Amino acid sequence: MVLRFALLGAGRIGKVHARAVGSNPQAKLVAVADAFEKAATELATAYGAEVRSIDAIEKSKDIDAVVICTPTDTHADLIERFAKAGKAIFCEKPIDLNVKRVEKCLAVVEKTKATLMVGFNRRFDPHFAAVRKAIDDGAIGTVEMVTITSRDPGAPPIDYIKRSGGIFRDMTIHDFDMARFLLGEEPVAVSAHASVLVDKKIGAAGDFDSVSVILETASGKQAVISNSRRATYGYDQRIEVHGSKGMVAAENQRPVSIELANEKGYTRPPLHDFFMTRYLDAYANEIAAFIAAATSGKKAAPSGADGLVALKLADAALKSATSGKTVRLDTAK
Repeated sequence: MVLRFALLGAGRIGKVHARAVGSNPQAKLVAVADAFEKAATELATAYGAEVRSIDAIEKSKDIDAVVICTPTDTHADLIERFAKAGKAIFCEKPIDLNVKRVEKCLAVVEKTKATLMVGFNRRFDPHFAAVRKAIDDGAIGTVEMVTITSRDPGAPPIDYIKRSGGIFRDMTIHDFDMARFLLGEEPVAVSAHASVLVDKKIGAAGDFDSVSVILETASGKQAVISNSRRATYGYDQRIEVHGSKGMVAAENQRPVSIELANEKGYTRPPLHDFFMTRYLDAYANEIAAFIAAATSGKKAAPSGADGLVALKLADAALKSATSGKTVRLDTAK
């Protein structure tokens, strides 16, 4: 069975997902919708698709699934709309910036029995997935501590910062999901520190650009997250998991993995410049997993519930950073 897709949003992340859909033999991109007609036309033309309105896509019988890459404040409404229309739904994170709105949205998904997958693509990165497999295989014993480093090569535009929901909901949210993925237990306490070290304009916009977070589970397992909006050396993405019998780690990846040694010492090529190239395989694997869930009727993962927990952790981190106190929470709710 070939799953027929519509892409909602033809911006940067929309292009990434269009490539993932277009490269999968079990998928066909049928339609593209975007508020900017030129962007929609260019992307549709590149993949042999049509430009259609969201209203038309909702009614289209030749579309089985939608990929939502529109602005965050439209996600929950679109999920509800297409759940009621009987389409399978893949939505970029977050579902919404408000926990209660997410809960209301997920109630509609549950009622309609729609397939919903949330875009935490890093679970599907081959290197990070191999770390998880080593844990599942018992190679490092019982997980005790997780360390996640995630630093962007540069800060996004201030206009984006203002509507992003803040660094915890926009950037760290990926690391909250990865921490849960690796810890194997739900965090019950969050301690966060946040600063403005990269650009004062980010602080003036009400956000931070440099944060550190410690998550703790009921049994005492810990995850330490380091985020920055600036890494002059490239897109810095590393994880390490320490266990009772050893350690497993995934190092930074490069477009070319070589090492040169001469009289000047050892040198290696630069890191990937951003997520579009670093996580290319992850996006392809993610869409493949969504197709498998949508065509089999099995529950998709990461699920809407996973998105909700990550948002709760982001809210707790912001509360901790602004209050200077550890925030306890029940992520099972």
